[in-house]
Amino acid sequence: MKKLSARRRHPLAAVVVLLLALAATGGLYAALAPAGKAQADDTSQSLAIEEGKKLYAVGCASCHGTGGQGTTDGPSLVGVGSAAVDFQVGTGRMPAQQPGAQVPKKKVIYTQAQIDQLAAYVSSLGAGPITPTESQTNPDGADVGKGGELFRTNCAQCHNFTGEGGALTHGKYAPSLAGVSPKHLYEAMQTGPQNMPSFPDSTMPEKEKKDIIAYVKAVNGEETPSPGGFGLGNLGPVSEGLFAWIFGLGALIAVAVWVAAHTAKAKKS
Repeated sequence: MKKLSARRRHPLAAVVVLLLALAATGGLYAALAPAGKAQADDTSQSLAIEEGKKLYAVGCASCHGTGGQGTTDGPSLVGVGSAAVDFQVGTGRMPAQQPGAQVPKKKVIYTQAQIDQLAAYVSSLGAGPITPTESQTNPDGADVGKGGELFRTNCAQCHNFTGEGGALTHGKYAPSLAGVSPKHLYEAMQTGPQNMPSFPDSTMPEKEKKDIIAYVKAVNGEETPSPGGFGLGNLGPVSEGLFAWIFGLGALIAVAVWVAAHTAKAKKS
């Protein structure tokens, strides 16, 4: 009887065994979960690339080549990155309807999910600027005054000081920035589409890009007031001077004719 009582387990032994089992299970999960998540992410990315490749073959390969190497009708896409794809396709500029001095903005024909898939495929061809996150493009809290200084220094020569756009050479033009989303403004600065120079983070840090976005929204937003009345396109002294010449001189001529006509009638009487 003494031997049996000596072999009897302690009442807490079962609890200890249970705790050890739970700890082992938790450790096993901690060891395997990150690998499983990474594997799931890799699988999701591979699927996006596969779907993007199919979309690319239908809508892009005829101009940019079957492997994105470029042709006489379109430049190489190797190394342009996902940001360039998101901007060009997300604004409707691509696929292009026809070649020309500049591809205009038009209706978007792809969903955002399809654009992401195209961007994933093009990114797989070579590293390039990455599509920015919402936190990178959100202008809340940015310095509008500093953004105005940066915009007038780097952008106003082409886009006008309020972002209304303007003409360039050989049929090219700087488009209006009215209604352009913060993400696409950021991507345009990142990638330098068409005739625009690029401003990577090494040249223009993220904070300065956000300052410029805040300025553009302040002076050319959908609800931006015009305290001076009719803006005349906000093109500065050119449009204002033309308005003065056409309507000012027209009014003077009309007054002169009226005075001459009444003077002649007075003399006859």
